[in-house]
Amino acid sequence: MGASEERTGPIKWEIELTPTALRMLKAVKDVRERRLIAKTIDRLASEPEKQGKPLVEELAGYRSVRAAGQRYRVIYKVEQSRVIVIVIAVGLRKEGDKRDIYSLAQRIVRLAMRQPSEAPQPGKESKTSHN
Repeated sequence: MGASEERTGPIKWEIELTPTALRMLKAVKDVRERRLIAKTIDRLASEPEKQGKPLVEELAGYRSVRAAGQRYRVIYKVEQSRVIVIVIAVGLRKEGDKRDIYSLAQRIVRLAMRQPSEAPQPGKESKTSHN
């Protein structure tokens, strides 16, 4: 690593929310919680592969990070080749409930596999404003 690389610090990742993830974030009624979730998403710009936990089975290749007092989860994918973090879902952890964020994320991924044009890829919406 050269001296100029050391001064620049870690890579800053671009963050994009899919249109679905943006709708989910906007649907959080409590403004304070929405802001806490947005801050968690913003922190993914630095070393996203070291945050949260890797998911398994249907969600293999995605990661989950806790937000807003551990109640919410942000589901995202790190695309190394493009230096981008794609947030596909935001929601509450409700184990055993069909509205559980992991169940919703699985449905999003399944739907994306059936409809390639709707795959969880960067939407036209970006992270610039999610309040």
